[in-house]
Amino acid sequence: MKMSEIKALPNKELVERYKAERVRLQKMKFQHAVTQLDQPHTLGETRKTIARMLTELNARRAEAEAQAYLKQMSEEN
Repeated sequence: MKMSEIKALPNKELVERYKAERVRLQKMKFQHAVTQLDQPHTLGETRKTIARMLTELNARRAEAEAQAYLKQMSEEN
């Protein structure tokens, strides 16, 4: 997945796809340990996709925390 596609996803769907990719990566690792994968480069691609998803989730979380903090500060003043 490209970063632009990941950014377009709503939070709930992004989390669901993240969990599915983690399961997919684990299954591929087990399969690769037993027998050679037909396309071993998919391991790296899946890891990178997971990293992109985590990056976006963390950015959204940080943005939400910043907005909450700003809201709290404006209410105190």
